[in-house]
Amino acid sequence: MKLKLEENWTTDNGGVPLIDEDVARYITVRPTDAQYLHSRKPFYCFIHFGMNTATGREWGNGTETPQDFTIKKVNPQQWAKVVKSSGATGIILTCKHHDGFCLWDTGTTDFSVMNSPFAQDIVALTAQACRDEGLDFGVYLSPWDMHESTYATPLYNDFFCRQLTELLTRYGDIFEVWFDGAKGAEAKAFEYDWERYYKIVRSLQPNANISICGPDIRWVGNEAGNARDKEWSVVPYELTKAETVSKHSQHSESDAKRLQNIKSSDEDLGSRKVLANKQQLCWYPAEVDVSIRKGWFSSPDSDSTVKSAKTLFELYLNSVGNNSYFLLNVPPNKKGVIPRREVNALKKLGEKISDLYAEPVLVQNFGELTDGYLEFDFPQDTKVSYCAISEDIRMSQRVESFDLYIRKKNGKYKCVCKDGIIGNCKIIKIGSECTGAVFVVRQSRGTPFIEQIAFYK
Repeated sequence: MKLKLEENWTTDNGGVPLIDEDVARYITVRPTDAQYLHSRKPFYCFIHFGMNTATGREWGNGTETPQDFTIKKVNPQQWAKVVKSSGATGIILTCKHHDGFCLWDTGTTDFSVMNSPFAQDIVALTAQACRDEGLDFGVYLSPWDMHESTYATPLYNDFFCRQLTELLTRYGDIFEVWFDGAKGAEAKAFEYDWERYYKIVRSLQPNANISICGPDIRWVGNEAGNARDKEWSVVPYELTKAETVSKHSQHSESDAKRLQNIKSSDEDLGSRKVLANKQQLCWYPAEVDVSIRKGWFSSPDSDSTVKSAKTLFELYLNSVGNNSYFLLNVPPNKKGVIPRREVNALKKLGEKISDLYAEPVLVQNFGELTDGYLEFDFPQDTKVSYCAISEDIRMSQRVESFDLYIRKKNGKYKCVCKDGIIGNCKIIKIGSECTGAVFVVRQSRGTPFIEQIAFYK
């Protein structure tokens, strides 16, 4: 195979300018300190648990009472241990879902776990369990509230801000605040005061990232675990408002199935063609959210749908290995524990992730590149399973196209990745005996900054 190494960013740069006024604008868009720290821990878990767990629903109906929360035991210590075994680094808990039932000792409403037979602060128990296991803790708070009488009046924004303040001041450091724009089609028209919510988060938890209906982490666009082939972190600023617009959000319980079927691989959010016409840009990485089973809350009806460790590992490669965060939902059951089937799958997932990085063949750190391509000679003829490449995103996302070739025992080359982009991390499956490799940056926005290239058995 002819590699055409003379065609790289130092020569023709894919036929586009290496640097001009537009490119200079693109590469000034970089992560905040909080966004950068978040990128170091790209895999974490959702815990959907609450009134819906007790009633066997996905969405409530607004008629529940605290007595309907019939769950007698809750074991957040088990949740944290299981999540940690998967290789994940944090938990985001659904502190209040759309039904309005609060899992903490709130002063805003009587519709809380404290007035149920369980009568314990589940948010506090979960936050402590995370600290005990060295996990980060995050909160989900639904803006839509079926139960609250002030909903759809100006008083509701005050009510919501009080709830948000409670969650951000009582439970230690929060790494992510998760808002969604889901609202039933029958719900009263109401505009949330998003900017006010964001100011509270910035003030009380400055290191927290605000996700989905927020300016720091964007929704990938589906709930099936699919990231785009080219997932950009530098995108038009208007995307930060996309999920706050009601018509783009989930309007019914059945919409969840529709969202799982969306194919977004053809969507282009960050190419030069898209960015050229946008004056305001932002650093807005994607988060892939998907449930380990059908539905977001645990139900005996979905026990047979639990994803295997193999499937979960593919989701990890498709998200973490494709410049995205991986948010895996792991819902406890009515007994207050994560069921055995999930426990086993998550433990095996953790083993697969650990195995991926366990036997490095060659690991090299770089920085600002001066050459158009990098050539690697392995210590000996060996089977290489994966290659992981990272840009130094503190210098923005620059690589627009790269190729990776492996050199086989007979001296011939095989292309294992063509026209790829990198960002925070790109993981490439190889699975071949080889003696070396060649990495070629074909096109870049200014000089590329490569943090690390690593090959693993």
